[in-house]
Amino acid sequence: MPTVEGLLRARAGDPGTALRFEDQSWSYTEYAGACAERAAYLLEGRLPGPFHVGVLLDNVPEFAIWLGAAALAGAAIVGINPTRRGAELARDVTHAQCQLLLTDSRYRASLQGLELGIGEERVLEIDSARYVEALRPHRGSPLPEVEIRESTLFLLVFTSGTSGAPKACLCSQGRLARVAEILARMQQLSERDVCYLAMPMFHSNALMAGWAPALAAGATCVLRRRFSASGFLGDVRRYGVTYFNYVGRPLAYILATPERPDDSDNTLIRAFGNEATDQDIERFQKRFGCIVTDAFGSTEGVIHVTRMPDMPRGALGRAAEGVAVLDPETGAERPPARFDEAGRLLNPDESIGELAHRSLGGGFEGYWNNREASAAHLRDGVYWSGDLAYRDEQGFLYFAGRDSDWLRVDGENFAAAPVERILTRFPGVALAAVYPVPDPIVGDQVMAALQLLPGVSFDAESFTRFLEEQSDLGTKWAPRLVRICEVLPVTETHKILKRALRRERWECEDPVWWRPERSVPYRRLTPNDAAEIAAEFAARGRIAPRQRI
Repeated sequence: MPTVEGLLRARAGDPGTALRFEDQSWSYTEYAGACAERAAYLLEGRLPGPFHVGVLLDNVPEFAIWLGAAALAGAAIVGINPTRRGAELARDVTHAQCQLLLTDSRYRASLQGLELGIGEERVLEIDSARYVEALRPHRGSPLPEVEIRESTLFLLVFTSGTSGAPKACLCSQGRLARVAEILARMQQLSERDVCYLAMPMFHSNALMAGWAPALAAGATCVLRRRFSASGFLGDVRRYGVTYFNYVGRPLAYILATPERPDDSDNTLIRAFGNEATDQDIERFQKRFGCIVTDAFGSTEGVIHVTRMPDMPRGALGRAAEGVAVLDPETGAERPPARFDEAGRLLNPDESIGELAHRSLGGGFEGYWNNREASAAHLRDGVYWSGDLAYRDEQGFLYFAGRDSDWLRVDGENFAAAPVERILTRFPGVALAAVYPVPDPIVGDQVMAALQLLPGVSFDAESFTRFLEEQSDLGTKWAPRLVRICEVLPVTETHKILKRALRRERWECEDPVWWRPERSVPYRRLTPNDAAEIAAEFAARGRIAPRQRI
């Protein structure tokens, strides 16, 4: 059975190029040697308890090297999201029970004053003299002899759930190695390929669709510290990139750069990812002369949906056997969707359900230290994804939204509850509800509904300044739209009825404030603004706001 350790060990004597970063490069022999040195450091300094290593870094070579080190040592890498702040950032480190945290001077300041559950000596900055000295005794260490099994835990990947706190999804060495080998075959990767890793490496997409398949194929990984739409084509040409993985909006961002007649004069052959629109896929393929494969898959590794050449516009594709759209209350399969001549969904209430896998959970490995969340997703042998979908009579699946308590912005998942807690700090706010509304391009935008105290009026300028002052507000968390409600709708048990808020979106009787772009202040949403938003949805072939659940 394959393991990540086995994939790396097989490349230990390979003279081919493993990594490139800016003007630096490492052969597979050099890469494996660097991984072995850090593995020796890990094994010598291992503490009792979970063998978890937190990494708070951009896409730099040390991130990739520590992935290899953990694979050799039998440790698990915990990718820490650098967009999180304050107590939420500390919670990720402590919840994952990291016994070592790797960062750099860029992110060290964000850790100041936080209780991380580990001593200061267990926080290493990779650009410091102390780090160099810590590794010096292990220079030239051979690959360690450690028993690694298919079930050995390798990754804790933070995702988001309905409880408000991110969950750490478990990924074993065996699962990642199988995913890597399958994707490498699907994308026909070989030692001749150059894979471009610009998606953040704390995210499952970068690891499962980028780094691991490249390792399995013996291809070259080109690391980009952070994704840049304007720098994309230049990097492709500079490094001879043949393969690119993405999640969320990158295709749209790249397509927004000025078009040139020679854009198709490049080495790119394939792009693979998820959440791109049909329109952007078509435009990207035509403009850059490559093949784009967009698929739907969960971090948990259970739900997989594959696009088909003959599928209707707007569909995700067909799912593997065992995947179904079920009623979350009864477990019964939802009836097929019906459409009118214009393609509008006629029976959303009966056809939309939760995307689930009925075959013994589909290989779900669970969440770290969170039995409640694991049990909520795996009930009676069925894995429940938390994603809403519907299926047509031909078996094609369509995405219909997400659970009301989590959002996906720019390919990044996060929970609503931490954002709500921050918004209730704003003077005059009695209640706050945060929920996703559709983005015209892909994924979600953040919308907040606020109920103010009696006699209080909403001050948009003060609210903008307030958000800028919140050190624990994640970079993707600020609401794009703010609805001011006299009274928030609630259930009989006094829980805010987010389903009603999501249905109405910004097309409601209450006043709505918005920011067309994140860099501009809030202003009142006008009927003309709403019409322009609707036109953007129509131009991109997306489902109109009122047609989504």
